[in-house]
Formats: sequence, C-alpha cells, structure tokens
Amino acid sequence: MLRNREVRQFAVVFVLLAAAAVTAGFVMNTAAGVLAIGCTATFGTAFVGFTRARYRSLARLSDEIDRVLHNADHLFIADSEEGELSILHSEITKMTQRIRDQNRELIKEKGHLADSLADIAHQLRTPLTSVNLIMTLLANSPAEDERKAFIRETEELLMQMDWLITSLLRLSRLDAGIVVFQSGPIAVNDLLRTAVRPFLIQMELRNVDLRIDCPSGVVIQGDPAWLPEAIQNILKNCLESAGENGMIELVCTDNPLYTELIVHDNGPGFSKEEIPRLFDRYYRGSNPNHAGYGIGLALCKMIITRQGGTVTAHNHPQGGALFRLRFPK
Repeated sequence: MLRNREVRQFAVVFVLLAAAAVTAGFVMNTAAGVLAIGCTATFGTAFVGFTRARYRSLARLSDEIDRVLHNADHLFIADSEEGELSILHSEITKMTQRIRDQNRELIKEKGHLADSLADIAHQLRTPLTSVNLIMTLLANSPAEDERKAFIRETEELLMQMDWLITSLLRLSRLDAGIVVFQSGPIAVNDLLRTAVRPFLIQMELRNVDLRIDCPSGVVIQGDPAWLPEAIQNILKNCLESAGENGMIELVCTDNPLYTELIVHDNGPGFSKEEIPRLFDRYYRGSNPNHAGYGIGLALCKMIITRQGGTVTAHNHPQGGALFRLRFPK
C-alpha cells in the first residue's frame, strides 16, 4: 500500500497535521490533547482499513484480468454495490467477458481453419495422385491412342483441380466477409442463359435433354456476377446425377411474395439420410461413385442465403433430385 506515491504523500501530510493537532491540544489542556490523539488514531485506522479494502478489491480485479490473459475459464462477479470502484469492477467484468467470448470464437475459428486446411489437402491429393499415375502410364505407353486418352484424362483432372481451387478461394472470401454483394434487377431468363452456357457442350456430348420454362419479364433482385455461380453449382450436380441420355428441367414461377426457380433432374435422387447434409461443406454424399468434392452446394447456399434467398433440396415425386430456390420480393 505504501508503494503508492499518493498514499505516501497523504500519510506524510496526515502525520504532520496529526502532530500539529495533538500539540495544539496539549497546549490548550490535557483533555484536548487526549481527544486529539483519539480522533487522530480513529481517523487513521479508518483510513488504513478503507484503503486496504480498496486494494483487496483491486487485487481481485487484477487476478481476474490475469486469469483472462491466461485463458482460464473463470468469471468473478462483483457485489451489487454503489461507488466508483464498483462501477469500475462492473465495467472490467463486462470487458473480461467480451474478451473471453472473442477468445472462444478465435479458438473455434482456429479449429475450423485447421479442419478446412486438412480437407483442402485431402481434396487436392486425390486428383494429384491420379495425375501422377497417368503421367507414369503415359511415359511407358508407346501406343498413340492410349497416349491421347491419357492426355485427355489428365486435362479433365487439371480442370477439376482448377475448379476446386477456384471454389475454395471463393468460399474463403465469403468466410472472411470481404465479398460485398451488389443488388440490382436481373432478368431470370438472362440469368438462366448465363448459368447454362458453360454446360451446353457437355450436355450435347452426353445427350442430356435441357428444358427451360420461364415466363418472360420475370425479374429478381441480386448480384449478376454471383447468382449464376450458385445456379451453375446446382446444374453441375444435376448433370452428374442425370448421366448419359438424362434430363434437366428448369422451371420458374412468380407470385406477389417471391420468385421460385426449380431445378429438376431424372437421376436417382437422394437418400433420406443425406438430404439434411447436402449443403454441408465437404459432404460428398453416400454414393461411392460420386465424383464431387462437397463444395459446390455449400458455396451455392452461401451465395443465395446471403442475398436474402433460400435454397432447399428434395426428391421429386416422379423421381430424381429437385432443388428449390426462392427469391423474396
């Protein structure tokens, strides 16, 4: 307590005043001197006790802050008292609680980042292993037809890796909150044509029947650069499920509350167990032959929901997968 300069200064002043008061009292008479000693002792004792109590409270605050700095899961709740020290105590308690909450969030994000990095490494390792194997076979294959087939397969794997890396970068940008979605009127017919365009050649090669039913003049609000990306991820999933000689149907309806877009394929659909997890990141479904990476649908949901829309997946009553996108007015 005496390490505090202000306390030392007050003690010196108090001792001088007390000595002067006691001296003046004894000069007057003995009773006045004794009374001055009693008052001085009483006041000094009260001051020391009060100061020590304040220092104990400050020490508890210091211990609480130290626990927070060392990640201890402890919270000291101040007594319901009035006064400057109690107010300070309350504010520090609030501050430590906020720091603790932020620390928990950082620990959670750190764990999520570690899991994400492990998933990314696993996702990239699969096509890289295939490329290395194909390169070995290509070096030992004298037949021209086999070499061309290996080269085509390598190109497809490299395209998959490019798509995977691009999607992961987009997911990371969305997770970091650095993407600012624009909101403007988008003609749904134009949106669908933009989304379908990258798949037209692939659909023609697989003989996939594409059907689009969208009334003219239907407009939604959204980002014209990101919404096609969301629909393309659904189309990619449907194209894979439909397979050769399949069918993909896009139907748009409009009402005073929302605009609805349904994407339907005639593939095998989903099992009941996987429907709740379809939009989970890195979930690849129960089909062992599924060639996806569990990123496209997660990215699709983030894009749509952050622009105020909703996306759900079901099994169509007549068979196949059904994706339902709704954009509120």
